Amino acid sequence: MRVFKFGGASVKDAEGIKNVYDVLQKVGYEDVLLVVSAMGKTTNALEVVIKDYFEKSSALKSSVQEVKKYHNQVLLDLFEDDKNPVFTAVQAHFVELEYFLSHNKSPNYDFVYDQVVSYGELISTTILAHFMNHMGIKTEWIDVRNFIKTDSNYRDATVDWDLTQKNISKNVKRKMLNITQGFLGSNENNFTTTLGREGSDYTAAIFAYCLNAESVTIWKDVPGVMNADPRYFENASLLNQISYREAIELAFYGATVIHPKTLQPLQKKEIPLYVKSFINPLLKGTSVSKGVNLEPYLPCFIVKRNQLLISLSSIDFSFIMEENISEIFSLFHQFKLKVNLIQNTAISFSVCVEDKFDNFDELNAILSKKFKVDFTPDVTLYTIRHFNDSAAQTVEQGKKVVLKQISTETMQIVTVE
Repeated sequence: MRVFKFGGASVKDAEGIKNVYDVLQKVGYEDVLLVVSAMGKTTNALEVVIKDYFEKSSALKSSVQEVKKYHNQVLLDLFEDDKNPVFTAVQAHFVELEYFLSHNKSPNYDFVYDQVVSYGELISTTILAHFMNHMGIKTEWIDVRNFIKTDSNYRDATVDWDLTQKNISKNVKRKMLNITQGFLGSNENNFTTTLGREGSDYTAAIFAYCLNAESVTIWKDVPGVMNADPRYFENASLLNQISYREAIELAFYGATVIHPKTLQPLQKKEIPLYVKSFINPLLKGTSVSKGVNLEPYLPCFIVKRNQLLISLSSIDFSFIMEENISEIFSLFHQFKLKVNLIQNTAISFSVCVEDKFDNFDELNAILSKKFKVDFTPDVTLYTIRHFNDSAAQTVEQGKKVVLKQISTETMQIVTVE
């Protein structure tokens, strides 16, 4: 079985849905499992719904209506007959969503978040499955929450691999097209959980691992894995082939083409990963596989914007020792700040972090009791794998560098622009 993953950009409208059908016609769809994200910017729109819900805003009804309107337009563009059962199926999801919003009693933001945003994937896959059936491709729609089981760490759940393996290997049908949702799972009480933002790649890897899949293909709007984001760098080059190790390094430092968690399960079973273009599906794209001589021979640039640079120093000029660092990292973990760079001296400790859950103010109040805390918001972190002088100059030119760190293979530069 092959596993394909299509992200939100590939199914953002009716033309995108039709293009997925065209891609499958070209590359085959028998014995394939499709993992699909929410359509376009639906997750962002559902985050507005959540915001209005917690603020008890009068705009809640209209923000839900916006999500309905968007999907209804896609349905009208795809299906000539509004009596098609897909309309009823999609409406049933919205009824469930509105019922949850009117009856939920939990004040837990992360719990509510997962229950609400999940409807993006449930609806997109419902539409896609009905369209495939409408076009003559027999399809099995799978509710991923019955397959991927997790703990109850909402918004960043950990997979129960043993239970997930049993569910998938026993219940996924072979020799046909299966369609399921990325990003989602469920806990022991069958409440919806999510695997972290952009977790659909990881979902594909989970299914591939449990099914001993032939391969995983991530379909993107780019030709494959590039050595730099074309939005920020001119003359970005395609990496035709890279090793699991190099892909993991790139993902760890923030390359957005492949989700960081995706590679480990694939590497364990040596399942090849392909990153290809859904615009030109017959192009080779990038192959990620086992090998020691597959690293790129040119610098690879990774950009992470909207980072937070935090510098801690001891109030009494004492050394910052292991026990201090241990406590600091424990707090970072508690408040879910992702650390992307570390640098320390005898009496200071600097980190560049991603505060995706907006928890820094609360963390700062605790840190300030023991340390002098300086911080700079909205910095940009550049990472250059296989750097050289020319690559460093490209990044530093015209910018104020506030921190730089160099290792054998990698240079990291924090700038204020």
